[in-house]
Amino acid sequence: MTKQERIEKQKQRLIEMKEPEAELHAAGYSFIAGVDEVGRGPLAGPVVAAAVVLPEDFDVLGVDDSKKLSEKRREELYDQIIGNCLAYGIGMADHKVIDDINILQATKRAMRQAIENCDKMLSGRIDYVLFDAVEIEGLGKPQQAIIKGDSKVLAIAAASIVAKVTRDRMMVEYSKEYPWYAFEKNKGYGTAAHYEGIREHGTCPIHRMTFLKNMK
Repeated sequence: MTKQERIEKQKQRLIEMKEPEAELHAAGYSFIAGVDEVGRGPLAGPVVAAAVVLPEDFDVLGVDDSKKLSEKRREELYDQIIGNCLAYGIGMADHKVIDDINILQATKRAMRQAIENCDKMLSGRIDYVLFDAVEIEGLGKPQQAIIKGDSKVLAIAAASIVAKVTRDRMMVEYSKEYPWYAFEKNKGYGTAAHYEGIREHGTCPIHRMTFLKNMK
């Protein structure tokens, strides 16, 4: 595939991913937030959510589900999203919250916080929320959960990138404080190096103990 062919493919992908929001704009909604999270599966660290509101003329190419992108590309897109969005917000629930109320409820708490922080940037004008699969009870705003939304809806994909980069940067910083678990590489997920670190050094203060119940 030539560079020009790749650009044309990205342009078409951008058009397709903007359609769900375009339909909502046509229905009268003005500030549509896409929301996604990262970090439900790791053994350590927080779950992080992001909410992003994009302008209708957002034209950054390459935005997609963060899992489909390289770390370098995510970092590049993160800067472009933050620089071109109308508003964004971050929410998180740490290991203690996850152990206390379970990962699903912690995820919802982080998402709600992300929406609230994003909404503050818009003086409370978010009028529709699009989620990747999850719905938030009692949100007080119209919402829709879309299966695989991070690969179908531009604002959700943008949120997935913002959440992923935010959390990855946190885990790199944690790796400096707790160097035995290779957090800078595995971001808290259960790799062989991570488990070996636990066996040799025990757990550290950011481990999710409810995720390690069966570890011998």
